[in-house]
Amino acid sequence: MDIATIVGLILGFGVIIASIAMGGGAMAFIHIPSMCIVVGGMLCAVMIHFSLPQFLGIFSVIKKTILVKVPSPNELIQQMVNYAAISRRDGALALEEQIRKTDNPFIAKGLQMLVDGQEEEKMRELMLLEIESLQERHSCGKKILEFMGAAAPAFGMIGTLIGLVQMLRNLTSPEDIGAGMAVALITTFYGAFLANLVFIPLAGKLGIYSKTEIMAMEMTLEGICTICRGENPTVVREKMQAFLAPNHREDIKANI
Repeated sequence: MDIATIVGLILGFGVIIASIAMGGGAMAFIHIPSMCIVVGGMLCAVMIHFSLPQFLGIFSVIKKTILVKVPSPNELIQQMVNYAAISRRDGALALEEQIRKTDNPFIAKGLQMLVDGQEEEKMRELMLLEIESLQERHSCGKKILEFMGAAAPAFGMIGTLIGLVQMLRNLTSPEDIGAGMAVALITTFYGAFLANLVFIPLAGKLGIYSKTEIMAMEMTLEGICTICRGENPTVVREKMQAFLAPNHREDIKANI
Protein backbone atom coordinates (compact mmCIF):
# COMPACT_ATOMS: atom_id res chain seq x y z
CA MET A 1 0.00 0.00 0.00
CA ASP A 2 1.28 3.45 -0.91
CA ILE A 3 1.01 5.53 2.26
CA ALA A 4 2.17 8.73 0.49
CA THR A 5 -0.88 8.74 -1.80
CA ILE A 6 -3.33 8.27 1.06
CA VAL A 7 -1.62 10.85 3.30
CA GLY A 8 -1.38 13.32 0.43
CA LEU A 9 -5.09 13.02 -0.38
CA ILE A 10 -6.15 13.33 3.27
CA LEU A 11 -3.88 16.31 3.93
CA GLY A 12 -4.88 17.95 0.64
CA PHE A 13 -8.59 17.71 1.43
CA GLY A 14 -7.88 18.78 5.01
CA VAL A 15 -5.93 21.90 3.99
CA ILE A 16 -8.63 23.04 1.56
CA ILE A 17 -11.48 22.38 3.99
CA ALA A 18 -9.64 24.07 6.86
CA SER A 19 -8.89 27.12 4.72
CA ILE A 20 -12.55 27.40 3.73
CA ALA A 21 -13.68 27.04 7.34
CA MET A 22 -11.25 29.73 8.56
CA GLY A 23 -12.46 32.11 5.85
CA GLY A 24 -16.09 31.71 6.93
CA GLY A 25 -19.15 30.94 4.85
CA ALA A 26 -18.26 27.27 4.43
CA MET A 27 -21.82 26.35 3.41
CA ALA A 28 -21.46 28.51 0.30
CA PHE A 29 -19.01 25.91 -1.04
CA ILE A 30 -21.61 23.13 -0.92
CA HIS A 31 -23.72 23.30 -4.07
CA ILE A 32 -25.21 20.01 -5.31
CA PRO A 33 -26.10 21.16 -8.88
CA SER A 34 -22.49 22.29 -9.39
CA MET A 35 -21.19 18.92 -8.17
CA CYS A 36 -23.54 17.14 -10.57
CA ILE A 37 -22.31 19.21 -13.53
CA VAL A 38 -18.63 18.62 -12.80
CA VAL A 39 -18.68 14.97 -11.70
CA GLY A 40 -21.56 13.84 -13.93
CA GLY A 41 -20.29 15.68 -16.99
CA MET A 42 -16.76 14.38 -16.48
CA LEU A 43 -17.91 10.75 -16.15
CA CYS A 44 -20.12 11.05 -19.23
CA ALA A 45 -17.18 12.45 -21.21
CA VAL A 46 -14.99 9.55 -20.06
CA MET A 47 -17.71 7.11 -21.15
CA ILE A 48 -17.83 8.72 -24.60
CA HIS A 49 -14.06 8.88 -25.00
CA PHE A 50 -13.26 5.33 -23.83
CA SER A 51 -14.90 1.93 -24.26
CA LEU A 52 -17.36 0.60 -21.68
CA PRO A 53 -14.90 -1.96 -20.18
CA GLN A 54 -12.29 0.79 -19.85
CA PHE A 55 -14.84 3.10 -18.21
CA LEU A 56 -15.93 0.39 -15.76
CA GLY A 57 -12.27 -0.18 -14.89
CA ILE A 58 -11.84 3.37 -13.51
CA PHE A 59 -11.97 2.22 -9.89
CA SER A 60 -9.50 -0.56 -10.64
CA VAL A 61 -7.13 2.04 -12.11
CA ILE A 62 -7.45 4.27 -9.04
CA LYS A 63 -6.97 1.25 -6.76
CA LYS A 64 -3.74 0.46 -8.62
CA THR A 65 -2.27 3.83 -7.57
CA ILE A 66 -2.90 3.06 -3.88
CA LEU A 67 -2.61 -0.72 -3.50
CA VAL A 68 0.58 -1.56 -5.34
CA LYS A 69 2.87 -4.51 -4.72
CA VAL A 70 6.22 -4.31 -6.48
CA PRO A 71 9.18 -6.27 -5.03
CA SER A 72 12.26 -4.22 -4.26
CA PRO A 73 15.07 -4.72 -6.82
CA ASN A 74 17.46 -6.26 -4.30
CA GLU A 75 14.81 -8.69 -3.05
CA LEU A 76 14.18 -9.70 -6.64
CA ILE A 77 17.88 -10.19 -7.31
CA GLN A 78 18.20 -12.31 -4.16
CA GLN A 79 15.36 -14.54 -5.36
CA MET A 80 16.94 -15.04 -8.79
CA VAL A 81 20.38 -15.73 -7.33
CA ASN A 82 18.82 -18.42 -5.13
CA TYR A 83 17.00 -19.92 -8.12
CA ALA A 84 20.27 -19.97 -10.10
CA ALA A 85 22.04 -21.79 -7.25
CA ILE A 86 19.23 -24.38 -7.02
CA SER A 87 19.21 -24.90 -10.78
CA ARG A 88 22.99 -25.45 -10.97
CA ARG A 89 23.03 -27.73 -7.94
CA ASP A 90 19.91 -29.84 -8.47
CA GLY A 91 18.84 -29.13 -12.05
CA ALA A 92 15.97 -27.06 -13.47
CA LEU A 93 13.33 -29.57 -12.31
CA ALA A 94 14.18 -28.67 -8.70
CA LEU A 95 12.69 -25.22 -9.32
CA GLU A 96 9.20 -26.71 -9.43
CA GLU A 97 8.98 -26.43 -5.66
CA GLN A 98 9.89 -22.74 -5.86
CA ILE A 99 6.91 -22.09 -8.15
CA ARG A 100 4.52 -22.98 -5.34
CA LYS A 101 6.35 -20.67 -2.91
CA THR A 102 6.27 -17.48 -4.99
CA ASP A 103 3.25 -15.17 -5.12
CA ASN A 104 4.54 -13.34 -8.20
CA PRO A 105 2.74 -14.68 -11.31
CA PHE A 106 5.44 -13.39 -13.67
CA ILE A 107 8.23 -15.14 -11.77
CA ALA A 108 6.11 -18.29 -11.53
CA LYS A 109 5.60 -18.24 -15.30
CA GLY A 110 9.32 -17.90 -15.92
CA LEU A 111 10.19 -20.71 -13.51
CA GLN A 112 7.56 -22.95 -15.08
CA MET A 113 9.13 -22.45 -18.50
CA LEU A 114 12.52 -23.33 -17.03
CA VAL A 115 11.07 -26.51 -15.54
CA ASP A 116 9.43 -27.34 -18.88
CA GLY A 117 12.78 -26.98 -20.65
CA GLN A 118 11.76 -24.12 -22.95
CA GLU A 119 14.43 -22.56 -25.13
CA GLU A 120 15.72 -19.14 -24.13
CA GLU A 121 14.48 -17.45 -27.31
CA LYS A 122 10.94 -18.74 -26.80
CA MET A 123 10.97 -17.76 -23.12
CA ARG A 124 12.14 -14.25 -23.93
CA GLU A 125 9.47 -13.87 -26.61
CA LEU A 126 6.61 -14.93 -24.32
CA MET A 127 7.77 -12.88 -21.34
CA LEU A 128 8.34 -9.77 -23.48
CA LEU A 129 4.79 -10.15 -24.79
CA GLU A 130 3.47 -10.10 -21.23
CA ILE A 131 5.53 -7.00 -20.41
CA GLU A 132 4.17 -5.22 -23.49
CA SER A 133 0.60 -6.14 -22.48
CA LEU A 134 1.16 -4.69 -19.01
CA GLN A 135 2.56 -1.49 -20.53
CA GLU A 136 -0.53 -1.13 -22.69
CA ARG A 137 -2.92 -1.63 -19.76
CA HIS A 138 -1.07 0.87 -17.58
CA SER A 139 -0.86 3.35 -20.45
CA CYS A 140 -4.63 3.14 -20.92
CA GLY A 141 -5.24 3.65 -17.18
CA LYS A 142 -2.94 6.67 -17.15
CA LYS A 143 -4.75 8.17 -20.14
CA ILE A 144 -8.11 7.76 -18.37
CA LEU A 145 -6.89 9.63 -15.28
CA GLU A 146 -5.27 12.35 -17.41
CA PHE A 147 -8.49 12.74 -19.40
CA MET A 148 -10.47 13.07 -16.15
CA GLY A 149 -7.98 15.69 -14.99
CA ALA A 150 -8.56 17.66 -18.18
CA ALA A 151 -12.36 17.17 -18.27
CA ALA A 152 -13.08 18.23 -14.67
CA PRO A 153 -11.95 21.89 -15.07
CA ALA A 154 -13.66 22.05 -18.47
CA PHE A 155 -17.00 21.05 -16.99
CA GLY A 156 -16.31 23.43 -14.11
CA MET A 157 -16.13 26.24 -16.66
CA ILE A 158 -19.30 24.98 -18.36
CA GLY A 159 -21.09 25.07 -15.00
CA THR A 160 -19.82 28.60 -14.40
CA LEU A 161 -21.20 29.74 -17.76
CA ILE A 162 -24.55 28.11 -17.01
CA GLY A 163 -24.63 29.87 -13.63
CA LEU A 164 -23.77 33.23 -15.20
CA VAL A 165 -26.49 32.91 -17.80
CA GLN A 166 -29.06 32.01 -15.15
CA MET A 167 -27.88 34.85 -12.91
CA LEU A 168 -28.10 37.47 -15.65
CA ARG A 169 -31.53 36.30 -16.80
CA ASN A 170 -32.99 36.52 -13.29
CA LEU A 171 -31.17 39.66 -12.19
CA THR A 172 -33.59 42.05 -10.50
CA SER A 173 -31.27 44.11 -8.32
CA PRO A 174 -27.54 44.87 -8.03
CA GLU A 175 -27.47 43.14 -4.62
CA ASP A 176 -28.08 39.79 -6.31
CA ILE A 177 -24.90 39.99 -8.37
CA GLY A 178 -22.53 38.92 -5.56
CA ALA A 179 -24.52 35.87 -4.48
CA GLY A 180 -25.19 34.81 -8.05
CA MET A 181 -21.52 35.16 -9.03
CA ALA A 182 -20.47 33.05 -6.03
CA VAL A 183 -22.77 30.22 -7.08
CA ALA A 184 -21.60 30.50 -10.71
CA LEU A 185 -17.92 30.26 -9.76
CA ILE A 186 -18.29 27.29 -7.42
CA THR A 187 -18.27 24.80 -10.32
CA THR A 188 -14.89 26.13 -11.48
CA PHE A 189 -13.63 25.50 -7.94
CA TYR A 190 -14.89 21.91 -7.97
CA GLY A 191 -13.31 21.20 -11.35
CA ALA A 192 -9.91 22.68 -10.50
CA PHE A 193 -9.92 21.01 -7.08
CA LEU A 194 -10.62 17.50 -8.41
CA ALA A 195 -8.21 17.82 -11.32
CA ASN A 196 -5.20 19.16 -9.44
CA LEU A 197 -5.54 17.27 -6.17
CA VAL A 198 -6.93 13.92 -7.35
CA PHE A 199 -6.80 12.96 -11.02
CA ILE A 200 -3.59 14.54 -12.33
CA PRO A 201 -1.48 13.44 -9.30
CA LEU A 202 -2.94 9.92 -9.49
CA ALA A 203 -2.06 9.74 -13.19
CA GLY A 204 1.52 10.73 -12.35
CA LYS A 205 1.70 8.15 -9.55
CA LEU A 206 0.40 5.42 -11.87
CA GLY A 207 3.08 6.33 -14.41
CA ILE A 208 5.80 6.04 -11.76
CA TYR A 209 4.57 2.68 -10.52
CA SER A 210 4.17 1.42 -14.06
CA LYS A 211 7.84 2.14 -14.81
CA THR A 212 8.88 0.50 -11.53
CA GLU A 213 6.84 -2.64 -12.20
CA ILE A 214 8.06 -2.90 -15.79
CA MET A 215 11.69 -2.57 -14.67
CA ALA A 216 11.10 -5.37 -12.13
CA MET A 217 9.66 -7.57 -14.89
CA GLU A 218 12.58 -6.79 -17.21
CA MET A 219 15.02 -7.68 -14.43
CA THR A 220 13.13 -10.94 -13.88
CA LEU A 221 13.29 -11.68 -17.60
CA GLU A 222 17.06 -11.24 -17.65
CA GLY A 223 17.46 -13.37 -14.53
CA ILE A 224 15.33 -16.21 -15.91
CA CYS A 225 17.12 -16.17 -19.28
CA THR A 226 20.53 -16.17 -17.58
CA ILE A 227 19.50 -19.18 -15.45
CA CYS A 228 18.28 -20.88 -18.64
CA ARG A 229 21.78 -20.57 -20.09
CA GLY A 230 23.15 -22.34 -17.01
CA GLU A 231 25.14 -19.36 -15.72
CA ASN A 232 26.31 -19.24 -12.12
CA PRO A 233 24.58 -17.08 -9.47
CA THR A 234 27.23 -14.36 -9.72
CA VAL A 235 26.51 -13.80 -13.40
CA VAL A 236 22.77 -13.69 -12.66
CA ARG A 237 23.40 -11.04 -10.01
CA GLU A 238 25.60 -8.93 -12.30
CA LYS A 239 23.09 -9.12 -15.15
CA MET A 240 20.23 -7.94 -12.96
CA GLN A 241 22.22 -5.29 -11.11
CA ALA A 242 22.95 -3.62 -14.45
CA PHE A 243 19.43 -2.14 -14.14
CA LEU A 244 20.34 -0.37 -10.87
CA ALA A 245 22.45 2.67 -10.08
CA PRO A 246 25.85 1.69 -8.62
CA ASN A 247 25.01 3.13 -5.19
CA HIS A 248 21.89 0.91 -4.98
CA ARG A 249 23.69 -2.35 -5.64
CA GLU A 250 24.35 -4.81 -2.82
CA ASP A 251 26.72 -7.75 -2.50
CA ILE A 252 24.10 -10.49 -2.83
CA LYS A 253 24.94 -14.18 -2.51
CA ALA A 254 22.85 -17.34 -2.61
CA ASN A 255 21.40 -18.15 0.82
CA ILE A 256 19.98 -21.62 0.24
